[in-house]
Formats: sequence, C-alpha cells, structure tokens
Amino acid sequence: MAREFQRGHKAKISDLTAGTDLYVGVQISGPGLTFDISCFGLDADEQLSDDRYFIFFNQPKSPEDSIQLLGAQSGDTESFRVTLDQIPSQIQKLSFTATIDGDGQMSQIAPGCLRIVAGGEEVARYSFDGSEFSTERAVMVGDLYLKDVWRFAAVGQGFDGGLEALLRNFGGEVAEEEPTPEAAPQPGVPAQSQAPAFAPPPQAAAPVAPAPSFGAPPAPAPAPTAPAAPSPAPAAPTSPQTFTPPGQTFTPPGQTFTPPGAPPAGQYAPPGAPAGQFTPPGAVPGQFAPPGAPGAFPGQAQPFGGGTQLAPVPPEANVRVVLTKYAEAPVGDRWTEQNANLVRATLTKDAPILAKQGSMVAYQGDIDFAHKGSGLLGKLTGALTGQGMSLMRCTGNGEVFLADEASRVFVIRLQGEQLYTSAQGVLAFDETLETEVRRIEGAGLPGGGFFSMLFSGTGAVVVKTRGVPVVLPVGAATYVDGNAVIAWSAGAQAVTTTSLRLRRSGYARQTTEAVNLQFRGAPGNFVVVQPFEV
Repeated sequence: MAREFQRGHKAKISDLTAGTDLYVGVQISGPGLTFDISCFGLDADEQLSDDRYFIFFNQPKSPEDSIQLLGAQSGDTESFRVTLDQIPSQIQKLSFTATIDGDGQMSQIAPGCLRIVAGGEEVARYSFDGSEFSTERAVMVGDLYLKDVWRFAAVGQGFDGGLEALLRNFGGEVAEEEPTPEAAPQPGVPAQSQAPAFAPPPQAAAPVAPAPSFGAPPAPAPAPTAPAAPSPAPAAPTSPQTFTPPGQTFTPPGQTFTPPGAPPAGQYAPPGAPAGQFTPPGAVPGQFAPPGAPGAFPGQAQPFGGGTQLAPVPPEANVRVVLTKYAEAPVGDRWTEQNANLVRATLTKDAPILAKQGSMVAYQGDIDFAHKGSGLLGKLTGALTGQGMSLMRCTGNGEVFLADEASRVFVIRLQGEQLYTSAQGVLAFDETLETEVRRIEGAGLPGGGFFSMLFSGTGAVVVKTRGVPVVLPVGAATYVDGNAVIAWSAGAQAVTTTSLRLRRSGYARQTTEAVNLQFRGAPGNFVVVQPFEV
C-alpha cells in the first residue's frame, strides 16, 4: 500500500522501498490548461550548475541516463525514470515541477498527485489540488534529495511566473530565441501535419515491449493530445521618448515647425497625426521645455511637461517571485533550521518536545500546547539556582516554528552524549532527553556555587545566542564570563573563580563581584560563548 504524504512531510527512500530504480509520475490537469512538467537536477547550493540535468520536453534525459523523461502513461500527465545509484555525486537534489503553458493559474487545477513506483508497486503518493494555491503559474511538487541517504519530500510550493522564471530561480539561463525563416511545407504533406520544432524525428513502429520492473502499474492510457504550441513571448513594453531631429532648435509654442527642405506652406505633422501643431507623445500641449533639457529615462515621464507615468513592473520583481527566497525550507529531519533565527520541529503524537513558553511563532497541523509543570522540588530548585525554565509541552501531528526575540538558533543533536548549558541559552529540546540541574562549586560565592543544566541521552537541544557565537577549545587556562557562557562539553571541568586583575572594569554593566568560569579538560573539549552579556 502506498504511503500517503502531506505537504512538508518527508521520508527516507529506504523506508519506502529497497530499490533504487524509481518511477516518478505527476498527475495534474485543469479545464483549458496545458502543463510543462520538468525535473531540475540541482547541486549542493540548490542551483542548476549543469544545464544537462534540466530534464524537460526538449532534453528528455541526462548524460548518463540516470534521469529520463518517459511521457504520459498509466494515467500520469508526465512520468520519469530515476536511477538513484547512477546519479553523479554533484547532483544533490531532483526537484519535480509543473508550470502552466499559456494563460491560467494554479488555483484552477483539479485534484492531482505525485507518486513514486518501485518494482511495479506504488510506494508513495502526495496529493494536492487548486485550493492550496491562488495566482501562481508554477508549483514545485516534490523533491528527491540526498542527505546522507536519498530522501523524498512533498513540497507543494507555489511559484509565480512560468517555466522561464522557474529556470532563473534555480540559477539557469534562458537562451534568447532568434527569429528563423518559416520552413517551406514539404511537397504532398498538409501544413497542419508538420511535426512541431521540438519533436524528435519520426521512428518506425516497434513491437510493444513488456513494462519494466520500475514502471507504474498498468492502466488505460489516456487519449493522446496534440502538444500545445509554445506561447510567443510578450513584446517588451516601450517607454515614451522625445525625438528631436539633429541640428534643430526649439520652436516656441504658437509657431509651427518646418523641417529642412519642406515646402514653406502648411504645418508639419507626423503621418496619421491631425493637421496643426505637433505635440510629442506624453507632453502637455503648449508647455515650455527649455533648450538643452534632459530627455526622459526609459519608463519615465518627461521631466518637463507630461503626466506622471510609472514604469511597468518587471516580471522578476513580482511579489511572489521576491518572496520565494523566504519560502519555507525543505523538510530535513525532525529539527530543521528554517533560517538563522527560526527553527522548525516536525512532531508526531508519540514524540513531543519541550520549548520555552511564548516561543511559538507559527504552527501547522493538529498541535496541542500545555504548561509543563516541574513539581514542588523543581520549582524550588529553579528559584534557588536561577536556572528554572518556564516550559510548554508541544504534542500532536504537524510542525511548530520557534524563535525568541530574533536570537540566533542552533540545533545540537546528542547521540547518547551529555551537554551542559545555561537555562538562558535553551530554546527547546526533545522530551526524551534527561535533564538535571548541576552546581559548579566555588569558594566565596553567594549560595556556594554556580548552577547549570545537564542534558543526557539521545535527542536534540536547540540553543539560542545573541549574535554569532564562538566555540573555544578548552586549554589549560580558559576563562569565560559567567554571563556569556552558553554551553560546554561534558568532559570539560568547570570551576568558578573571581577575577582579581580585571575587577569590575573588565565586565560590562557589572554591579557585583566579577565572576567567571575556568574550564579545564583533555583535547577535544569545548565551550560556546555568545557576544552578549545577560
């Protein structure tokens, strides 16, 4: 049975099938709409650095045949064969896209899907429909991407602009088409039966071969449809310009202009203009323009005279195109750094997380938020140590976006390891981790020591810092301001000490005795410091 995906969900290919020879089919349709379905082979920077891995109707396969365009079959509008173990190492992601050829928008599409078939059996399906989009003319449907192993992500990200705009988004170049003379019709062949320019040469009919093992389950083939002719590119808008014949001088209002060599009688007007005085396009009749006045910039009204005229908005400045670079990041594992200041956690019902109260900025799906009580002992410990945290427990199925006053966030994954942090430096963590408050001994300090939190087990801790942190290797004598330390390795020994040489002058906004931590440890230990004092 095929595994159903929702937008944003991901899985390892090895969890879906043991095979690497995959069939990827895309089903998309809409009344009166024609679609171009393509595959972009992207590098580690998600750019089309090699145009040979842009697989579309005019380039149906990659150089080594690891990605092949198969055409419409088994109910799919377009289909591909992907052999994962033959894809070259520089290709890190395959993005499957659909764009509208001609007029229309994605909100008009009927229910469709992207499906993966292995060994003749459908193993994954991501369904979508027009209610998920509005005025977009393209959609990035799904990705096969390499992160240690090949994985699948259901993307469903709308995109304004057609195939050319999508190609530019991935760093590709669109070749300018040169006008070519119209080919003469072949003798004895009607003009309407000529093959389109992008079609492959005709081939002799061959016996029908049995379906390959990677292929889709057989289904009645859809009726063939003639490929739609590519829409001509719209003509570039022209800007109003003022033309002054060389060597001519300004003619004041009320007088007529007579070009050199013209008969003296009558007034001059360009062909098709009404008889009388000639007024350049965009100028106010009778308004004076001083000699030597600068001409208008392209797309700008005349600086002297004429009404205000705004330049047309270029397609690449469309609001959806501009916002594409801020689109939701592709799904990684359970924790994904959306950007430098925002982290996303993908939740399932059996794996809740704990996060700082008030840190949720958005969520998708069925998520429940509840206060996480720590018991009387935990509350007393937090009050005495200053390391108490107000936590919320996030449970359910979906995604939660977390942030804290635009602090930078970092996901630290523990595999049966330990990590010390300060409570002020923690944004969220997996509930599976064990937590404990530890005291760092120090003589002469109020309360007898400095307190920290110890995380142990397998899971992730999201650490937040003010500014870009620095990770210092622990040497024989590494000292850190107690207010600036964020985290350190469990193998590092930390002791509190007072600074006699720096006194108060070395610590910003310090109102009490200057206190820092001294770290010692074997090579390989570290301490993380933020460029900010609490």
